[in-house]
Amino acid sequence: MRVKDRVAVVTGASSGIGRATALALAKKGAAVVLAARGEEALEQVAEECRSHGGQALAVPTDVADHESVEALARRAAERFGRIDVWVNAAALTLFGPFSEVPLQDFRRVVDVNLMGYVHGARAALPHLREQGRGVLVNVSSIVGVVAQPYTHAYGVTKFAIRGLSASLRQELRLEGARRIHVCSVLPATIDTPFFQHAANYTGRKVVAMPPVYTPESVARAIVDLVRVPRREVVVGPGRGLVALSKTAPGLAERIMGTQVDRAHLSRKEPAAAGSGSLYRPAPGTGSVHGGWHGRRRTAVRRLAAAAALGAVAAAGVRRCRR
Repeated sequence: MRVKDRVAVVTGASSGIGRATALALAKKGAAVVLAARGEEALEQVAEECRSHGGQALAVPTDVADHESVEALARRAAERFGRIDVWVNAAALTLFGPFSEVPLQDFRRVVDVNLMGYVHGARAALPHLREQGRGVLVNVSSIVGVVAQPYTHAYGVTKFAIRGLSASLRQELRLEGARRIHVCSVLPATIDTPFFQHAANYTGRKVVAMPPVYTPESVARAIVDLVRVPRREVVVGPGRGLVALSKTAPGLAERIMGTQVDRAHLSRKEPAAAGSGSLYRPAPGTGSVHGGWHGRRRTAVRRLAAAAALGAVAAAGVRRCRR
């Protein structure tokens, strides 16, 4: 499906992956409907999309509220006549020991990251079914394949998003809706403000775990899925870890746990406990990048190749030990 002249709804569009995706779609000539909680940031993104020649509509939305998401879909259809693409990209995260994080914060992450995607899918699919074609993209994570310590709520939702996508694909296939596609995107660490906005109860500052890469890489992958849908796509150096999880899951878990403790939480900078942006959007006009100096795609590919080779070697060692 070509991107030009399509109508795409993007949640989480005020910053990070969602914002990068909205801009990428607008540059390709799509009309974009932008959804997030922060009205000021959304209006800024809408202006940027229009400056690239695309049409844009900003609709302040809390994806945890199904009525708000249904209203978003109605606004999109009323303004542009249809919905061709729906990108679920809104996300929150929470760091902390499992027994110490506030239960209401845990529930809030689940409500946004998982139920927000459920609400998005329920709002989008009737439009796609009516047209007989379209693409639903759910942004998961490599954390949806290999879990992390201290981010239990986030990891639970990212695993569940992959399950939701798979179940929807099966249901659509059984009903004969072969031209409606449900795709999952699994990024690794990305250079967005996501980590600055995180709720944190670890006592240590959250930093982007290297290697970090640009959100534009994820946006390009999403645009490619609109053109040529695929079941699931891993973006960035996470490919190696995902491959390793299939052959040596225990080793993959140990690597991830050690890496999070050493590189995702600062050993030098403390942090006060707080709920971050769980209950209110970050102030200001938002941004795509978080200042973590994300690598470009070429560098990421080299890292991914090296990681994949490491996974193969580890798998070989494991088989030899049997």
